[in-house]
Amino acid sequence: MWGLRDGDETMKKRGWRCREVVIERLSEIQWAAFILLCAGCTTAQLNPSSDHVLQTPFQGWVMAIVMALLSGFAGVYTEAIIKKRPSRNINVQNFWLYVFGMAFNAIAIVIQDFDAVMNKGFFHGYSLITFLMILNHALSGIAVSMVMKYADNIVKVYSTSVAMLLTAVVSVFLFGFHLSLAFFLGSTVVSVSIYLHSIGKLQK
Repeated sequence: MWGLRDGDETMKKRGWRCREVVIERLSEIQWAAFILLCAGCTTAQLNPSSDHVLQTPFQGWVMAIVMALLSGFAGVYTEAIIKKRPSRNINVQNFWLYVFGMAFNAIAIVIQDFDAVMNKGFFHGYSLITFLMILNHALSGIAVSMVMKYADNIVKVYSTSVAMLLTAVVSVFLFGFHLSLAFFLGSTVVSVSIYLHSIGKLQK
């Protein structure tokens, strides 16, 4: 009985924390900025040469919405965990946050690639590009956790959006990627969103 009550209180505290992070800290201007951010990122990724943009099956839309909701909740929950003990070393926090990821990856290796790993070694087939990608993902994870600890999840969302646009621009010079009109329109909308969010933050 007491365990259920304690668990209920814990869930209430977590719920209020999510409410504080997501709702109470945002002004109306910032909510409008978020809507523009979603519209801008979506527009920037549209492929004008494809006629299948609006022909995605219903299941695809449902899965995309579920993934977006889970991603948002995970971001808020991760921020709450990291900021719960501000004095704890961020590397220790990163380790405990990813223990579950390491466990599930280990299970996947045992189930799917156990024979290959035992016969050829864990790093068989790895190239310099592979190691650089692993390093990039590791540094990205550390950067995200630092943003969560010293800023907030909102800054992380905007950073990710801007990084996506900058990646496309860099791809023009490295891989000959051609930017479309939709990309320029989306980038403009994202820029307006960042400006509005900054104004909303100053007016609070």
